[in-house]
Amino acid sequence: MATPKQLDSTFVVTDSNFVAETIGVTDTIWADIDATYGDFKGRTLISSFAFADAWPTWEMHPAGDEFVCLLDGDVEMTLALPDGDKTVRLSESGAFVLVPKGIWHTANPHRPTRMLFVTPGQGTENREQPVRESR
Repeated sequence: MATPKQLDSTFVVTDSNFVAETIGVTDTIWADIDATYGDFKGRTLISSFAFADAWPTWEMHPAGDEFVCLLDGDVEMTLALPDGDKTVRLSESGAFVLVPKGIWHTANPHRPTRMLFVTPGQGTENREQPVRESR
């Protein structure tokens, strides 16, 4: 029989066949993921984060769309779309946004917030500001 786990302390990694493994959340989680899964090709990370402050960076996932769901709180997700920034406010539990593949995005909570992320992790980038294509 399976033992229940908490997503705040145990993330789930799936491969391209949706075979899932768990990985404990520690202070070295990102290094552990790199050491265990390399470039994350064909893998998806299912994770949960709680935060009270605006993200200090923007991120982008070139391998696919990211599912971002509000579990608790109130947050504005900003997406740097080719025709300008779009802000999506998630203020009810269960509200979600699909962040398109290759789109830079960040979050700014209005109060302490906890979210669920389903992220195609290969090639994920983080920057202080989004990179925009010149027109």
